[in-house]
Formats: sequence, C-alpha cells, structure tokens
Amino acid sequence: MTSVEAGPADGPAFVVPDLPEHAQLWIVRHGETEWSASGQHTSITDLPLTEAGRRQAAAVRQVLGDVTPSLVLSSPRRRALETADLAGLKVEDTTEDLAEWFYGAYEGKTTSQIREEKPDWTIWRDGPRDGESAADVQRRADRVLTRAIRSLPDGPVILVGHGHFSRVLGARWIGLPPAAGGNLLLGTAAPSLLGVQYGLPVIDRWNLPNPAAEERN
Repeated sequence: MTSVEAGPADGPAFVVPDLPEHAQLWIVRHGETEWSASGQHTSITDLPLTEAGRRQAAAVRQVLGDVTPSLVLSSPRRRALETADLAGLKVEDTTEDLAEWFYGAYEGKTTSQIREEKPDWTIWRDGPRDGESAADVQRRADRVLTRAIRSLPDGPVILVGHGHFSRVLGARWIGLPPAAGGNLLLGTAAPSLLGVQYGLPVIDRWNLPNPAAEERN
C-alpha cells in the first residue's frame, strides 16, 4: 500500500515514491451558478447550475476524453453533483471534506462589497469573517488528497468540487500552503490534472479551457 505522509504547511504535503508515473488526479470545479457568474462567494448556499453551467458541465466530457476513473469523489453540494452527472461521472461517494471554503459572514457577498468594509481584503491572506480558517481548509484538503492517493494505483481519480477549495488542493498537492492557491486561477468547469514525476507530486495541467465556457470578469 502506498505510504502517505502529510507534511506541514511550508513543506511537502505528501511523499509518494511508489505511485506510478502515469498517475492521474483530476480536479473538476463545478459549472457556472448565478452567484459564480456575479462573483458572490458561495459555500453552503446550495445553488443549481445555470443553463450555461449545465452546458459547461456536459462539455467536461470532451476535456476528460477516455479517462476511466477508479474513483470519483464529489462535494455534496447540488452544483457539484449536477456537474458530475452531466459530465458522465459516476460519483462513488460524497464528502464534506470537498465542500467549498466556508465563508461565514461573507456568504453571498462579492469581493467589492467585502472591501467596502475591509479595504484590500483577500481570502488568501485574511480569510472570511466568522468563517473557516486556512488551517482548517488545509486539513480538509490533505484528507481528500490522502484518500485519493490510496486509489491512484488502480487508475485515475476525479475530485468534483469548488473554486477556492480546488485551488487549495492544487497548492497542497505540490507542498505549498493554502495561500498559494491564490496564484492558481480556476474557471468554472475547467478541469485540472495533477500527477507524479520521479515520485514527486506535480501539476501537469491546470485550468484547462472548457469548450462551452464563456469568459466572464
């Protein structure tokens, strides 16, 4: 069985020397919702996909191609489960560990609205008021990745979730703290591929264009 060691925030997240070089860990952010389109922070609010989001989710099939996953995990939120279903993915389990960063008092607010109260605010540096800490988000991300690693020798693993949390997953995979996710832009329904080279976790492809996605500010 693969040996997995979770590391500190400023060191390697995982040691995976016995994973195959062809290991594929896919991250799929959900398709567009009304709040993702308007820039409103959405964690526990259980919104459905918009029509554009449904088209994006269906188009994920084109990006994944002939990938046959050994495991598909999803956030329990409706927008993630709809995305998985429309992408043709059979979800084997849902977990709150894949839920979005809990925004607390900033749920439903845009960054501009938050900055009226707190200028220059960013979730990566400041976190949300009355919400989840970066340390808690990191712990969840590390648990998800540890679980995924156990199935990678059997084939590709696909994680279906959310924007900010998926960016933390990417950062943690390569041993960076959650704040490094701020440098990993991720569009709606834009899959990303994490992999392994010489036993070290790598980002193979990130924020792959979704054929049905429309550019939004």
